[in-house]
Amino acid sequence: MRRSIAYPLVALGAVAGSTLVAASPALAHGYVSAPPSRQALCASGAVANCGQIQFEPQSVEAPKGRKSCDGGVAGFSVLSDESRNWPAKAVGKTVTFTWVMTARHRTSNWEYFIGDKKVATVDGGNAQPDAVVTHNIDLSAFPGKQKVLAVWNIGDTVNAFYSCIDLNVGGGGSAPAPAPTTPPAASPTTPPVASPTTAAPTSAVPITEAPPAGGSSGSPAGGSSGSAWAPGVTYKTGDKVTYKGVTYQCRQGHSAIRSWEPSIYTLALWLPL
Repeated sequence: MRRSIAYPLVALGAVAGSTLVAASPALAHGYVSAPPSRQALCASGAVANCGQIQFEPQSVEAPKGRKSCDGGVAGFSVLSDESRNWPAKAVGKTVTFTWVMTARHRTSNWEYFIGDKKVATVDGGNAQPDAVVTHNIDLSAFPGKQKVLAVWNIGDTVNAFYSCIDLNVGGGGSAPAPAPTTPPAASPTTPPVASPTTAAPTSAVPITEAPPAGGSSGSPAGGSSGSAWAPGVTYKTGDKVTYKGVTYQCRQGHSAIRSWEPSIYTLALWLPL
């Protein structure tokens, strides 16, 4: 018999305040998951020895107006370390940026910068966004290797969230973005939604629907339905796994990593059956 589950409308979503640099990810907020931001690369293990940010890639929160990858937060200074030679993702001239938020703060806007140049602004309408939001940004005026600073400005606090994404613009075709993932959190947050926010941009930057569920072509193969949950496996919506004697069904496609176990991400990624 299916269990009766009460789905929280908002969990931790209204919480805002000082930057989190705790020993474990107590709250989740938001970051760019695709193309992979520097914190996403750290969280996936593609870049090693990142320190605390590898456990809470969603937590680069600092006052608005900063122009650095770490937002000026000392605990996340590795994100501004250019000596690491961050891998640049080959993309086309128009790039789909995917934001994942598990604490969906009301949004003033999103901003994109290359150096001191503001590339685009997307209006948030001071509304609560969906769990996954994508923006198509025209970078045709910036060919070659570029570092994009993406900023999520919160509507009801003085803070913003920062992500840097290294790209090789024009270095490859514009393929669909990989499925969004949800950052680690200590407790479940707002359940994923079927489609992302589609707010109108203020600088002729259209917003598209979220990418389809499932991993990218370069992700590990998905597990067979009903198999035991395991990190490093790409799961698609509807897949079933077992974990500690409980069967779960995938609610949002993602590539699993350690600390994203179904018992932790109940409702966000997995539905207990």
